[in-house]
Amino acid sequence: MIGSLQTEMAKTDRGRIVACDSAYHVVPENRDRDIVVNASYCGVLPARFLGAEAPRGIIGVDCGVGPGGASIAGLWYLEALNMPAAVADVMTVELGNGVDLYNRGVVSFVNRPAADCGVRPGMPVSVAAEMMLANDPGEPAAAQVTNRALVDVGTNGRKIICTDSIAFGLPEDADNVLVTAGHTGRSAVPYLLSIAPHGFICSDGGGGRDGSGRAGLEIVEAEGLAGATVDARLAAMGDGLSSYRDGIITGANKLARAAGVELGMSAREAARLLADRSKD
Repeated sequence: MIGSLQTEMAKTDRGRIVACDSAYHVVPENRDRDIVVNASYCGVLPARFLGAEAPRGIIGVDCGVGPGGASIAGLWYLEALNMPAAVADVMTVELGNGVDLYNRGVVSFVNRPAADCGVRPGMPVSVAAEMMLANDPGEPAAAQVTNRALVDVGTNGRKIICTDSIAFGLPEDADNVLVTAGHTGRSAVPYLLSIAPHGFICSDGGGGRDGSGRAGLEIVEAEGLAGATVDARLAAMGDGLSSYRDGIITGANKLARAAGVELGMSAREAARLLADRSKD
């Protein structure tokens, strides 16, 4: 035991993995060294206490995520501090039992610094803690965190690329379909026109007054761009992969509809239709 609040589960020359029953059991001795596996939810409130002591990494519990993602919102609070953090699926653990969390927990969500360390959803907490202890996160500038990913290829070989914002499109995306996660209002139009992707899917931003979150669809249609939007209530804004995986189409311009894109369709299906679209 480490005092009466933490149990040492593993140790290397880089630090320790310690288990505790509450986020409030973090101590100054953990600073810059230990992975704190704590059986609390990972909202902003416990994250403030954990972040103040600045351990090497943190693993908590998702507690069902909750309205507005409140039970895991601390992941992004800690990400802003470049601190690796993850949570386990609450149904895999005994709440209030840090040792059980370490031994039996399964990771459900991770922040970017934890992902840098190799932590992934579906990983046992014990393995995730080892990855955090063994590796350091990167320190990228804000514009470097684009989460660009190739997710599919059309029947004609055209690529379907996800990025977190249309602002992260590249010149080569003129030949690709971009699936991104910012709204499609008028401020998105200059980015869309500068890249001129073969097709695009963005967020509707929740709609907005007078449909302003989708206004860019018609504006860029005049320049020959086929595009659609997904429901911001279902796909996480700022997460291009969520637009692709969780997105449901809420808007499409005439060029996209001509390619077969329909309201209520999954973003995956719509992206493939856009990729297979001919510009003849």
